[in-house]
Amino acid sequence: MNTADHSRDIAGLTYVYPVVSRRAGGVSVGINLNPNNACNWRCIYCQVPDLKRGAAPPVDLEKLERELRGFLRELTQGDFMLQQVPPEARTIQDIALSGNGEPTSTKEFEQVIELIGRVKKDFPLPAHLKLVLITNGSLISRPHVQAGLRHMARMNGEVWFKLDSATGEGRLRINNSRMSLKQVHAHIRLSASLCSTWLQTCVFNLNGQPMSSEEIRAYLDFLKDLLQAGVPLKGVLVYGIARASQQPEAKLLSRVDRVWFDQFCGKIRKLGLEVKPNY
Repeated sequence: MNTADHSRDIAGLTYVYPVVSRRAGGVSVGINLNPNNACNWRCIYCQVPDLKRGAAPPVDLEKLERELRGFLRELTQGDFMLQQVPPEARTIQDIALSGNGEPTSTKEFEQVIELIGRVKKDFPLPAHLKLVLITNGSLISRPHVQAGLRHMARMNGEVWFKLDSATGEGRLRINNSRMSLKQVHAHIRLSASLCSTWLQTCVFNLNGQPMSSEEIRAYLDFLKDLLQAGVPLKGVLVYGIARASQQPEAKLLSRVDRVWFDQFCGKIRKLGLEVKPNY
């Protein structure tokens, strides 16, 4: 296993998969609630093949619990770490709800969070272990999603809330989403009021060009608005493209220059926000 391989079927399971995560800094136990490769957005850098518009199918909670218990047993008592993971990454950093689509689109989201909390208690996991939700944030207004976030907050939980653009044109171009900036602001504020929330932003060249100066200005202004509104953000996770997109726009995408990347992170830090970069 390495940071370039995020295969969802490496463990041969339906819901649970291991990842050596750049952002987590070790092994992340992934929970894929979208085995049907369905998402309500279509981000042009998405690595999911055969992605389609839609929601997560019903979750087989009994199967998820069996898989999670079995895999955590293998990680903590078996030789998976020794055989599959580089020495420098042999620590479990988090359990992450991510996968092949928007995880909050499942109707069983709150039950899934409760299940993870129950299973965690039965294993000798690191005290710092986090429960991470990687989300586009579009469905946070749903009551069962909010209930799940409240439960996450009691489990050392974090929300990683996608924000790739602060303009309507940019979100339509990058995420194929028509969600308004007002909605994005309200959902980020709601998320941060329920559970520790980081913004996560993917930066890349599109047709050989990085984010425009106008896009950067709108992005920074939006962050300023959030801070002035008292939204208690933890910071921003800024990352570049590490794995090939499986979307039609893949050939148009490339990594940004390292100098540009560092300067972009520096502009965010000047606002007073913590930045965790992964070039």
